[in-house]
Amino acid sequence: MKKKDVPQDHGIFGEWHAICYVTDDNGEYVSTMSSGWEPTNIANGIAWEFINEGLAEVTERIRRAELSPLAYYMKKNLMDVKMLSQYTGFAVWRVKRHLKPGVFKNLDDATLQRYASVFNITTEQMRDIP
Repeated sequence: MKKKDVPQDHGIFGEWHAICYVTDDNGEYVSTMSSGWEPTNIANGIAWEFINEGLAEVTERIRRAELSPLAYYMKKNLMDVKMLSQYTGFAVWRVKRHLKPGVFKNLDDATLQRYASVFNITTEQMRDIP
C-alpha cells in the first residue's frame, strides 16, 4: 500500500492508533500513522458493546453481593482468573476465593495492593466499583 492510500477513518481509539508499514514514492518501506479503517472500527465498536454488556452484568452481580469488586476490574481489563493469577502471583484458587464478597471484604491492604497495582488503581478503588 502506498503512504497516500493509508486509511484515516477515525474510530473509537482516537486520532492515531496504528502504525502501518507502507511504501513511499520511491518504493521504499516506511512507517506511517493511521487513525483507523472503517471495517476495523465497526468490528471494534461491536466488540466493545459486547464487553460493556458483560461489564453491566458483572456490576449487577456485585450489587447483589454475588461477586466481589475484583470481578468488575477483571472484566474491565479483559482478564480471566488464570491471567490475573499469573499477574499477581496468587494461586488460581486464591483468586477464585477472592471473588467471593465475604472473603474479599476481609482482605488485607497488601493483598489489595497487589491487585490494585495490576489494574493501575488505588486500594481504595479496589474496594468498590465506579
